[in-house]
Amino acid sequence: MSLLQFVVSVVLFAVLGFGIGFIINMILRTTWMPVILVFGVVVGALIYKNIVPGLWDSIILGVGLIGAVASGWTIQTLRKKGYRMF
Repeated sequence: MSLLQFVVSVVLFAVLGFGIGFIINMILRTTWMPVILVFGVVVGALIYKNIVPGLWDSIILGVGLIGAVASGWTIQTLRKKGYRMF
């Protein structure tokens, strides 16, 4: 994997994790459901395919999980500040 692919993948997974997590939070009105879903999908796929991810793959998947956590934190902060639509 080249450095450019790695950087683009990290940014893409962070944005996707945050965006999809934010949308799931708005629709289902749960704060930490996307984190559980991301963790479950990643672990389930790794177990089902019986593969061990390399270092770069683990970093990329971890950044996606961090994006999902950031979406939960953002929704929680918005709720505390009085935004009731979330």
